[in-house]
Amino acid sequence: MSGSPAVVLRLLASSYSVAERAGEIVRNVFHSGKLGIVEKGGANDLQTLADRLAQQSICASLSKHFPKITIIGEEELQSNDASEDIVENGQAEEILQRSCPAEYSGLKEEELVVWVDPLDGTKEYTEGLLDNVTVLIGIAYGGRAIAGVINQPFYNYQLGAGATLGRTIWGMLGLGAFGFQLQEVPGDRRIVTTTRSHSNKLVTDCVDAMEPHEVIRVGGAGNKIIQLVEGKASAYVFASPGCKKWDTCAPEAILRAVGGKLTDVYNSAYRYDANVKHMNSAGVLATLRNHEYYISRVPQSVLNALKSD
Repeated sequence: MSGSPAVVLRLLASSYSVAERAGEIVRNVFHSGKLGIVEKGGANDLQTLADRLAQQSICASLSKHFPKITIIGEEELQSNDASEDIVENGQAEEILQRSCPAEYSGLKEEELVVWVDPLDGTKEYTEGLLDNVTVLIGIAYGGRAIAGVINQPFYNYQLGAGATLGRTIWGMLGLGAFGFQLQEVPGDRRIVTTTRSHSNKLVTDCVDAMEPHEVIRVGGAGNKIIQLVEGKASAYVFASPGCKKWDTCAPEAILRAVGGKLTDVYNSAYRYDANVKHMNSAGVLATLRNHEYYISRVPQSVLNALKSD
């Protein structure tokens, strides 16, 4: 058995292939024109056929090969709903060939929790803002996000007909993050990315307190973290409940793998144990660099309004 890749590496390699299959499902549903939209909790909390099918595919595929892991997905679905034709058996060879960091090499399936957002940015998906959309699969151990995969199903869609769509980003603590070119915003610029569709006075007050040179309002937590690691934004600021653990687990792992940080507005880390509440109640503040500056700018009125986990 000594020659076999570590369990967590095999899970990450499977998650990569599974996220690509889910991205394909998301594209196919969109191009069919039959999105099957239902409101879960109002007009800003939607679910589509793509959410449902992608989660069925992810959960069924990972459960088949890793029956002892805990999987927590955004959509409340019966796990046995998946048909065999959406089960993905592949594993990314580039991940299997890596050497697992020593601290994770002996982990067992039952110690790992997988957080799944099958379609992050559903509202934007229904509106055709396709660059906001991601598939998120995060892997946690000991309550911490240690590895993750972000698939962008519509990457390159602005290039028009004939473009090859989609890309997959992955990362693991101790290995780094791959599938993109790491860049930073120039040091003298503060560019804040924040919510497009879930804003309120608290969110706006907190963003303004950062004294940004520019504010970007887009959908999807995964999309915002990609902005951080590709040098399009300096900080992701969302001073409100609303974000869930499946929104942040994979992005946090990838961000941390390149030296970044994701916390609540109190600078406390979120935990990803199987039994934690799903809501990130005290907001999200994420940066690639200079986290302490942004934390220091959070207004007292925001801290008073948000309760830390």
